[in-house]
Amino acid sequence: MALLEISGLSPNYTYGATGVKEIMQNVRNILATRKGTAPLDREFGLSYEFLDTPMPGIRAKAEQEIFLQVRKYEPRAEIREIDWYAEILAGKVSPKVKVEIKDGV
Repeated sequence: MALLEISGLSPNYTYGATGVKEIMQNVRNILATRKGTAPLDREFGLSYEFLDTPMPGIRAKAEQEIFLQVRKYEPRAEIREIDWYAEILAGKVSPKVKVEIKDGV
């Protein structure tokens, strides 16, 4: 299966999504949610403890957490690659995640 890409982490919900669209939406939600803010599962999402860390430190910590959280919360998706892009004027660095959907979906 081809690699699917997620970039730009603003939520884009499709209620009742199924199949690949549901999986990609779930991965986007994991990436866009700050750990501790989901009322029924405080472990869901990504930690922001690496905020204000120099880029090499962010990459190492964030990539590890992205791999672990996606494996835990959306096991039908497998992260194949993570690139980073900077929005200089907004002062943000965001991941561009390439995902492969596991067979049988």
